[in-house]
Amino acid sequence: MYIIEDKGGAIALMLAALLFLGTWPAVLTLLERRGRLPQHTYLDYSITNLLAAILIALTFGQIGDSKDHMPNFFTQLSQDNWPSILFAMAGGIVLSLGNLATQYAWAFVGLSVTEVITSSVTVVIGTTLNYFLDDRINKAEILFPGVGCFLVAVFLGSVVHSSNSSDNKEKLSSSSNCNGASCVYGDNNKNCGGTKNETSKDIERGDHQLTISKTQKAKAGTAEYLIELENRRSIKVIGSNTFLGLGIVFFAGICFSLFSPAFNLATNDQWHTLKKGVPHLVVYTAFFYFSISCFVLAVVLNIMFLYRPVLGLPKSSFKAYVSDWKGRQWALLAGLLCGFGNGFQFMGGQAAGYAAADAVQALPLVSTFWGILLFGEYRKSSKRTYILLVGMLTMFIVAVGVLMASSGHRKS
Repeated sequence: MYIIEDKGGAIALMLAALLFLGTWPAVLTLLERRGRLPQHTYLDYSITNLLAAILIALTFGQIGDSKDHMPNFFTQLSQDNWPSILFAMAGGIVLSLGNLATQYAWAFVGLSVTEVITSSVTVVIGTTLNYFLDDRINKAEILFPGVGCFLVAVFLGSVVHSSNSSDNKEKLSSSSNCNGASCVYGDNNKNCGGTKNETSKDIERGDHQLTISKTQKAKAGTAEYLIELENRRSIKVIGSNTFLGLGIVFFAGICFSLFSPAFNLATNDQWHTLKKGVPHLVVYTAFFYFSISCFVLAVVLNIMFLYRPVLGLPKSSFKAYVSDWKGRQWALLAGLLCGFGNGFQFMGGQAAGYAAADAVQALPLVSTFWGILLFGEYRKSSKRTYILLVGMLTMFIVAVGVLMASSGHRKS
């Protein structure tokens, strides 16, 4: 069995997890912006997310000889360790709920701000719980200042979002294609300008209608681009209540704050639920059960959402999902990235402490990079927004460095 024994190896795993966990949300966001139904995307994602856990268990979990206190993956499947299995599966359930919620939150609130808020809630609650569950193996004098740096970055991220929203409203107000910012920000009595002809695209959204010429592609950051995006995406957010999106985000953040402590309990049995002589779940076995419950819940909920969609999405069917190959390869890639990202986070946490492994919650640093590169976020924004954006990213870099520096070493 492959075990991380040095701090450098644990940090390398956490950095890889940070990259993967910050990238897969951008991939799913890209598919939603191209019009693919989130139910279809999440079902594809769930398949490879489980596949990653199986691959980790069959490779890292089977390397080397099995030992009494640290059995291999197959050996441990037959042991009487159900209390730990239930903790692992509970962690998978809350992670699945959190990931499913963020898929809708990205549309309502945006990729960057969603990741910032969910990560902040995870750090404040989850990291604190992990610190005490890990018997304080992390250096508190470093760990909690790191949490403080993260909260500063969160505040800056919220201000960035507010500033960028104001920039977008100003763009829409001065656009000849839109009668003020109200057409995108929820006034049901306003329509975007334009005429119905063969060169225009008309999309009915409740009481609104958006029209934008297709004769030339809109440039990122312009009002025309914002209108075009709303016409194309699968989740229609015009006229929605702002608090609905924020409510989804905070629900996801609470779920994310609980999955890592649950996994910590599954692998270290701090509450002494296992019978005497039964070895703790190794990280690979725990991750396997964790991913099984994550997969089952995701499949059940998303098949239900095919026939009973939420948030105004159109109905679909399992047959339509199977035949929908548009963007499927990207959804499958996202599942692999998230699966290996979570696995690497847990492997690093088992070696250096789960509180330090929560440094991967600086993933908005990566997500914001992809948001700027792929989606043109903050394109043509004000100078004030750019200054705040740089400040937020700088503070995230400091926060992840400080949390990783708090790494301890778990005693066998």
